[in-house]
Amino acid sequence: MLSAEDARPVSPALLKVLTGAVDLHCHSGPSPFPRRLNHVEASYDAARIGMRAILVKSHHHNTVMDLLAMGTWLADAPTPVYGGVALNTEVGGVNPSAVAMSLRMGGRCVWAPTVSARPHIDHHSHGGDFPSAAIDLLEKEESIFDEAGEVSADTAAVVDIVAETGALLTGGHLDPGSMKALFSLAESKGVRRLLVQHPDFIVGASDADIEELLGYGAYIEHEIAMYHPEVTAIGWPIQQLLDWIDRVGPERTVISSDLGQQGNPLPVDGYIYLIGALLDHGVAEKDIRTMIAANPAFLLGLEEKP
Repeated sequence: MLSAEDARPVSPALLKVLTGAVDLHCHSGPSPFPRRLNHVEASYDAARIGMRAILVKSHHHNTVMDLLAMGTWLADAPTPVYGGVALNTEVGGVNPSAVAMSLRMGGRCVWAPTVSARPHIDHHSHGGDFPSAAIDLLEKEESIFDEAGEVSADTAAVVDIVAETGALLTGGHLDPGSMKALFSLAESKGVRRLLVQHPDFIVGASDADIEELLGYGAYIEHEIAMYHPEVTAIGWPIQQLLDWIDRVGPERTVISSDLGQQGNPLPVDGYIYLIGALLDHGVAEKDIRTMIAANPAFLLGLEEKP
């Protein structure tokens, strides 16, 4: 387990704001990418600030099976942990069977292709900052379209299962055009929980893209890792996040960690840093609570409305 020396202290005033947060983007392990903590340790890390829940993400496999295998240890863990599946090559790409297994066995999220999406492949092949697996995973591009350029039957089947289970569907690392096609279909089938992740990293969504995606009911997630000074690969200024919050509004914004990688801060230490910085820059406590607690609780299915 994590030692006390690993964790940074948090003031009572900041703890009051953070308690009840829900992290939709925790990268605990196991994973082919090096991870600083496993899912059980992530639960204990989250408890330091009284988190309500965390969603653990792997680019490579269905994390629901991890959680079932760790059930003995998670039964006594302080923070509920949920899983899902990312539609990359390792699970057969856009694979309705993989989605059915994950969601019908308790999963809460389907991530559209991430490391197998064309924008990610292009970003990584040009030296973009993203970890590499220690083994060759034989990945290839995965698309939501068929050979005729239409949304594929498998994609439609995936969306049907998401609608049936009330799960969260994210755009992964798809390009904006693909994401809009996916979300348009999802909205038409009654999917209520849609999320765009890091729109200015890999995805490259324009303001017009964001407006259209918001029109389908999507929320926009920003990741603490992008703004934390100890994550030197990116290191965006806090003003960039403030501008996004002003543009989209707290009511459709989510803040998650995207942490858990070896060499990076613990997820909770990320929250302590970034939420403190937002408070210092004048963001209202009620708006922060909307972005870190109410909105993600709805998206994870813990609430019927934000």
